[in-house]
Amino acid sequence: MINTPRVCVQVQSFYVEAQSEPDESRFVFAYTITIRNLGRNPVQLIGRYWMITNANGRQTEVQGEGVIGEQPVIEPGSEFQYTSGTVLETPLGTMEGHYHMVDHQGDAFQVPISVFRLAIPSLIH
Repeated sequence: MINTPRVCVQVQSFYVEAQSEPDESRFVFAYTITIRNLGRNPVQLIGRYWMITNANGRQTEVQGEGVIGEQPVIEPGSEFQYTSGTVLETPLGTMEGHYHMVDHQGDAFQVPISVFRLAIPSLIH
C-alpha cells in the first residue's frame, strides 16, 4: 500500500472593487488559499497549475514554480496560507487546478484544487 501524503486545500475568493474597472471589462479577484498538511511527514509545494475560465468560456492556463515566489515546506499538522489574484474580462468566472508537490522522500505527487467561483457580490444570490 502506498502512503500518499494527505494535503487539504481551502479557498476563499473575493472581488477587489477598488482595482476593478467594470466599464472597461476589468474585474479583479483575489483568493486566499490555505494548504494544510494532514500527513505525518513534511511536504513541499514545488509548482502550480491553474485553469481560469471567464463567463464567455475563454480559458487561460497559468503554471509556474511555487506560489507567490515561494516553494514552502509544510510540516505535519501545519499550514501555509497565501493570497493572490487574477483579472477577468467578465464579472463571473471560475478557477481550478492543482499543486505539484514532493514528499519527504522526494517523490512527486499532485494535489487537486476543486473548481471555485470568482463573482462580483451582486451576482451571488
